[in-house]
Amino acid sequence: MDHLAIMHKSWNLTQKILSGKKKIESRWYKSKCAPWNKIKKGETIYFKDSGESVAIKAKVAKIIQFSDLNSKKVKEILEKHGSELGIEKKDLLKFFKRFKNKKYSILIFLKKPQKIKPFKVDKTGFGIMSSWICVEDINKIKRLPKSN
Repeated sequence: MDHLAIMHKSWNLTQKILSGKKKIESRWYKSKCAPWNKIKKGETIYFKDSGESVAIKAKVAKIIQFSDLNSKKVKEILEKHGSELGIEKKDLLKFFKRFKNKKYSILIFLKKPQKIKPFKVDKTGFGIMSSWICVEDINKIKRLPKSN
């Protein structure tokens, strides 16, 4: 299984992944959705900033899923893993406020992040707001370059 993670461009997280400052990708939800129970160690995640091409890939080293979260558990997760999530200490409170009411979190530990030849994807059928797409093979959603 391949995965496509779409990142907030303004958060600059893809660059943190490439530089090694961000070693864990996290997703926080009010209800379970992809990649919950859909991602496994050894699979590949492709990353793109919103509005941009896919430009990075990384392997999944480990996954930890949390359910029945409350604000105390969210705070503990952020304090324990914040730096590996690419969150600076000064920004922990901002992220806590953003995630404190979430019920589920998945931490995906990354290994071997690398730049790849950029490509566009076709998200048709996945929903315009999809921020995570699970697909058997990334080539199935690659948009081919237009020929003249």
